[in-house]
Amino acid sequence: MHPALRLVRAGNLVVSFVGTVVGGLVARGTGLPTPISFWVFVLLAATSTALVTAGGNVLNDVLDVEGDRTNHPDRPLVTGEVSVPAARTLASVLFVMGVAVAVPVAWEEPLVAVILAAAVGLLLAYEFRFKGAGFVGNLTVAFLTGAVFLYGGAAAGNAVVLVPFASMAFLATLSREVIKDMEDVRGDVGRATLPQRFGLGTATRVARASVAGGIALSVAPLAWFVAPLSMVGIIYIGLVGAADAIFVVSVAFLPARLHYEQTMSKLAMTVALFAFLAVAFR
Repeated sequence: MHPALRLVRAGNLVVSFVGTVVGGLVARGTGLPTPISFWVFVLLAATSTALVTAGGNVLNDVLDVEGDRTNHPDRPLVTGEVSVPAARTLASVLFVMGVAVAVPVAWEEPLVAVILAAAVGLLLAYEFRFKGAGFVGNLTVAFLTGAVFLYGGAAAGNAVVLVPFASMAFLATLSREVIKDMEDVRGDVGRATLPQRFGLGTATRVARASVAGGIALSVAPLAWFVAPLSMVGIIYIGLVGAADAIFVVSVAFLPARLHYEQTMSKLAMTVALFAFLAVAFR
C-alpha cells in the first residue's frame, strides 16, 4: 500500500465513511431512498467524516513518532517514507477539506455543524492533551466513533433515532481502546494509560464492563422502533446476536492474547455495522 494511504489509514476511512452512510440510512428508515437530496447530503457528510478522520490519523502519527518506533515501527513517519513536515501539511489540508465539504449540509441541517465542531474540537483536544491522559483519551476516541452515526443521522434530519447505535459504538470502541492500551503498554511514551496506572486486571474489568453495556443496549432498537417479529427484526436479532457473541470472545481471554482480542473486537464491530444497516429497511 502507498505510504500516504498507510499514513491516513485507508481502511479506517472506509469504515468511517460507511458508518456515516449507515447512520443516514437508519435515520431515513425506508431502505434505499431515491431522493437525490438525501444522497447528496449523506455522501457529503460521509466524505467530511472520512477527511476529518484522515486528518486525525495523520496528526496522531506526527505527534506519536517516538512511541511508534517501538509499537508500530512500520509506520511511514518512522520508516522515513513520509517526512514529518509533509505530514503536518497534509493533516491541515485534510481538516480544512473535511469542514468545507460539510458546509452545504450544515446550512440545511444545523445539527451537522454542531456535531462537526464538537468532533473536530475533541479530536484536536485528544491529540494535544487527552491522548497522554489515558482513560480520558479512550473516552474521547469512543465518543468520536459514536458521533459518526449521529453525524449521518443529522445529515438525514433524524439524529435521535441513532442514539442507541451511537451508544453501542461508544462502548464497543471504549473496550477496544482499552485493549489497545494493554497491548501497547510497554512502548507507550509519556502516557498514563489505564493499564499503566492501575494494571492489566483493572483494564480487563473496564473492557469487559464496556462490552456488557454494549450488549445490553443492543436490545434498545427492538424495544423502541423495530418490531422483533418482523423480517427486519429477525435479521437484526441474528446479526446483532452474532456481533454480541464475538464481542464476548473479544474480552474472554484478557489480559492474554491481546492482539487476537483486538482483532475479534474489530470483527464484532464490522458485524454490528451490518446489523445497524438492516434497521434501515424497517
